[in-house]
Amino acid sequence: MSSQPMKLDTNSVTNLLYVLCKKNLKGRSAVPDDIIASQYQYALRLVGSRFTSPISTDEFQLSERIKKNLAKQGRESDAALFSELHAKLQSQDLLSNRWAVLSLLQALSKDPKAKDQSNYFGGTLDMLSISNFANKSRGNSTQMNSSSGIGSMFNSTYDPTPSTSSFLPRKNEAGDVGIQFRSKETSSTSNKDTANLAAMVSRSVVLNRHAQRRQDPSFEDESDIVPYKPEETNTILSKCFATLDGTLYEITERLLLRDILYVFQGIEGKCIKFDSGMDAYKISSDIGVPLPVRDLLGKLAELGWLFRRVRKYLDARAGDKALGLVGQSFCAAVQKELTEYYRLVAVLEAQENQVDVGKEGSGLTLRRLMIWTYDPLQRMRALATLVDVCKGKKGGSLLSAIYSHTQTGDPFISKLVKHILHVVSHPIRSILERWIFEGELQDSYNEFFIAADPAVRNERLWHEKYSLRKQMLPTFITNELATKILNIGKSINFIRVVCEDRSPIFGHSDIKISTTNDSEHHEDLRVKELNSSSLQDFIDLVYDNTSKHLLDVLFKKYKFMEHLKAMRRYLLLGQGDFIRHLMDLLEPDLVRPANSLYMHNLTGLLEAAIRATNAQFDDSETLKRLDCRLLEISPGDCGWDVFSLDYHVDGPISTVFTPEVILHYLRIFNFLWRAKRMEYCLTGIWKNQMSSSRLLIKLPEVAPLLHISHCLEAEMLHFIHQMQYFITFEVLECCWEELLVKINEAKDLDHIITAHDNFLNQVMTRALMDNESRAMLTQLRAIFDLIIQFQTTQENMYNAATAELEARQEIEKKAQRKTEEGEWGLTDADSEEDIKRIADFTKTFIPSTRAQLRVLHQSYQDMLQQFLVMLNSHSDVSLRFLCFRLDFNEHYKKLEPKLRSPMKYSMRYKRNAENTKV
Repeated sequence: MSSQPMKLDTNSVTNLLYVLCKKNLKGRSAVPDDIIASQYQYALRLVGSRFTSPISTDEFQLSERIKKNLAKQGRESDAALFSELHAKLQSQDLLSNRWAVLSLLQALSKDPKAKDQSNYFGGTLDMLSISNFANKSRGNSTQMNSSSGIGSMFNSTYDPTPSTSSFLPRKNEAGDVGIQFRSKETSSTSNKDTANLAAMVSRSVVLNRHAQRRQDPSFEDESDIVPYKPEETNTILSKCFATLDGTLYEITERLLLRDILYVFQGIEGKCIKFDSGMDAYKISSDIGVPLPVRDLLGKLAELGWLFRRVRKYLDARAGDKALGLVGQSFCAAVQKELTEYYRLVAVLEAQENQVDVGKEGSGLTLRRLMIWTYDPLQRMRALATLVDVCKGKKGGSLLSAIYSHTQTGDPFISKLVKHILHVVSHPIRSILERWIFEGELQDSYNEFFIAADPAVRNERLWHEKYSLRKQMLPTFITNELATKILNIGKSINFIRVVCEDRSPIFGHSDIKISTTNDSEHHEDLRVKELNSSSLQDFIDLVYDNTSKHLLDVLFKKYKFMEHLKAMRRYLLLGQGDFIRHLMDLLEPDLVRPANSLYMHNLTGLLEAAIRATNAQFDDSETLKRLDCRLLEISPGDCGWDVFSLDYHVDGPISTVFTPEVILHYLRIFNFLWRAKRMEYCLTGIWKNQMSSSRLLIKLPEVAPLLHISHCLEAEMLHFIHQMQYFITFEVLECCWEELLVKINEAKDLDHIITAHDNFLNQVMTRALMDNESRAMLTQLRAIFDLIIQFQTTQENMYNAATAELEARQEIEKKAQRKTEEGEWGLTDADSEEDIKRIADFTKTFIPSTRAQLRVLHQSYQDMLQQFLVMLNSHSDVSLRFLCFRLDFNEHYKKLEPKLRSPMKYSMRYKRNAENTKV
């Protein structure tokens, strides 16, 4: 074997490299030429490879590191000298790549703490192990001359001058598979030589770790530096090299480029295969690809793996109409992004085909590919993420899933997702525009956040036909904005279908023109982005115009306020003269049993009351809707208990006055009618007392009964007057004023309906008709029944007293007439009959009537005291204040101890109410 390179050029790089290796190895001990040749071959491969220094390419950082290492070794003067020489070198233009020279010098420098190692070009050689191996080889000449030694891996006539053909693929054997051979002969290579080479590589790697730990200050403990085991050594060797017919080889970069471009398109290459078990692209371990290149290929293969996922999603949903328009738009947007990706792959393939072997650095390389595919990789990651989160979603929920990924700090990803969101939301925008301008809901796939029920009748259109579909509401549209969008289309349908109004909505034509006008003046009126802030302003404008048109039709064409006021005047007893006259006309009929009433008689009396009062001046349309109604009859009911007024509603106003609302009005009317009847009864009692008191003054034994009756009637009248005042003014009038204010401020029909419902709820609550006041209402009705009983008792008393008075006057007249005729005034029979009648009246009727009045008086006081206790414990402040007015002189407070500590019972009631809620 020749031990020197060819004498072609003494200053050539190859000769200088050979001399450098020879001097370094000869300087330690006697090393045979074949060992020098093997190490020279290794150094030549390092110089000829695309080597990347582990040291940063920053010249300043590298120089600072050298100075720090010198300072740590106590060579401050050398560090200062190095700094001066480096400054002079920077001022000269002799070298264009100074950092590489500094890196080489640092690698060649010897660490005094590591005497057994020398660094060559970033690699590490163990001179002691090589010397030992050479000594063993000299001791056994048979092994040295045989084909099992390390030197046998090279030709016996080895020429250290590098041959270019030894680093290029052989055309007849490896040109098609991209294999690059590392030696000229492999027939004599044995397993023992491979094991020896593996041991040497293993030791070299261990010493390289050792050197890195010494250079890095963070590695202070060297106890974990353990040589590789034999099986680990074989694994390392198999990952660095592979064998083809016993020949060590590596896969060329061009073949790897071709494979990775196939992988970018989801296609397996010759070396890179898809492992379905691991769901990743892998290179077999028996293929000669170095570990750094494997790592680089793994990073590049991620792009193909992401493309495979996205492509699989699109292929699975091709032609699937169940996705809906939004899902199809999403697939189209992703497909468009993949089209751009295909263009990138085509460009990369063109670059790969333009590789110029004879020109260094030309064409496509793996590292250049890593840089060029950085942005496409980020884009493909975003697409794969969107594909994952959008599985199984449609319509508005799909938009919500895409929108959630716009909230990212990466402007590149945010811009991409926003663009996709804009494209995908186009079907929703089209449905939205048609809904808010035409009131038509063209949602064949149930993707819109508004749903329609075609089975609902027109009378319930506003309440039940249209509703929000919460699961399809995009997250960037608030509930308030969604409600406005719902009301816009619902208002248009209500105007067209229920109100039968075909007139154009004011302002809609201008807005429609602005949505198709590209001028900057109307830019803020266009529905361009569903998630933009301008959508709120746009919807507010359309909402105001539509709602204003609906309210104008409802108030002007259908006279909503006139109907509302009619309900207040008649069903809530606001027309006082009409109600009083109606009671006077109906009293003869209503005192009879309920089953003896006839609707035509009641209707005639109602019309007579209208003609006789100011109600005749109301609108004829309103008066036509007013009618009588008989409630359900129970045994023992009289006409007062079942009579009620009714108000018929239809058309658009029935949307506000629904059957449930009319039922509330009837309940309130029944309560007010009953209270009005109590006032009517007590007024009649007072009239009888005023007219009968002077007549009965001739009956002195009746005076105590009249006194008791007057006192009880005064108490009852005070109670009823206070209740009437509270219900009429503090409840009805105050709530009515609030209702008028809210109606004037209402922006749409929903506000009117809500305000009207709140009005009825407040009236029912303060009128003791809610669930909380059920016991109080029962107590109040018991008091009303006691008043009716008192009326009956007093009528019986006055009838009996009047009959006794008339009988006595008749006896006197008879006696006077007979005396004038000259006869005895009274016979014994007449006197005996008169005495018997007077005694019966005095001893029987007077005590029994007195007892009835006292029982009524005591029962009334007990019931009233209990009612006051309930009022005093109520949560409503106005009802507690009513308790104070009913007992303004504290008369009942003296009789009832519970009324003396109102705060105690109020707090107890409050605690009970809180416990009930919990």
